[in-house]
Amino acid sequence: MPVNRNALIRYRTIDNCLRNRYKKWTLDDLIDACSDALYEFEGIDKGVSRRSVQADLEMMRSNKLGYEAPIIVVDKKYYTYADKNYSITNSPITQQDMQVLSEASGLLKQLKGFSHFADLNEVVSKLEDKIYSQKTHSAPVIDFERNDNLKGLEYIEVIRKAIVAKKTLCLTYQSFKARESSTFCFSAYLLKEYRNRWFVLGIQHKKGGQLFNLALDRIQSIEEDDEKYRENNVVDLYTYYNDLIGVTKSPGQRDCEVVFWIDNDNAPYIVTKPLHHTQSLLGEEDNGKIFSIKVVLNFELERELLGFGSKIRVLRPRILVKQMKQQLQKAVDRYNIPRDEGTIDLERG
Repeated sequence: MPVNRNALIRYRTIDNCLRNRYKKWTLDDLIDACSDALYEFEGIDKGVSRRSVQADLEMMRSNKLGYEAPIIVVDKKYYTYADKNYSITNSPITQQDMQVLSEASGLLKQLKGFSHFADLNEVVSKLEDKIYSQKTHSAPVIDFERNDNLKGLEYIEVIRKAIVAKKTLCLTYQSFKARESSTFCFSAYLLKEYRNRWFVLGIQHKKGGQLFNLALDRIQSIEEDDEKYRENNVVDLYTYYNDLIGVTKSPGQRDCEVVFWIDNDNAPYIVTKPLHHTQSLLGEEDNGKIFSIKVVLNFELERELLGFGSKIRVLRPRILVKQMKQQLQKAVDRYNIPRDEGTIDLERG
């Protein structure tokens, strides 16, 4: 039996409610939550009937969708899960789900050859691998990079919705350098992922429209605010990150040509995976190759170059050469400093 989108929204909403054990959920509470969710996602403002939510609860309890949710009623009034770790999102994919996924994968594969849909390639590969592992009950054959313990991922959808709806956010935020957190209004413009860490680009209202790049893993709380959203008239979001490695960029900072030499053993890694889309080969020597990239000087660039250790040498600009020397000297000094005995027993275990 096909499940329509509205029903899926209600199932997910009920699931989120019942997983929240800090509140006691009556049937009326679940009806209100489902009504709010349908209005938020679909713009449906007529609400949800009592009969619909009761039917949803029975459907979730059953095996028709593969959920078999352990929904119980406490004190003849409050709904919850008998198993506090249960969620419908953990349920195995049903045969019907597999058929839908296979059809979706087949449709998306037809778009893989078009340049406009180049970003779909990884999505399709992930989907195909999921289908394969479910059908064959075997281990996945593709392992994409991920960090399941990364903080802040729960804020991605909240921020995305705020950007689309042009809603102001109230954030409580504490950077690694700050002694204490601060709370402020923020108009978000763009979510950015870099090496499995997520950032949001936007302006802080009290800072006179200055652009900020905030790390999601340093956000402590987030909610919508009634303050007027400030439209982006500061930057071109399509090109803002084009001239840098990473996400760090000061207002008005311009790119410059970075020239570096790398030895022959490591040059192939640079050729097959360029450090930046502006990378070009300037020349070849007996023991290595010389490349250039045109980027903003920032922390992420230094970290990328330092990662090659002694295999690389920065030639220009002089300010970056000086910074690299200082960082490498600090690393040498760090190894020359004797450790205090007894701080940590590294031999144990």
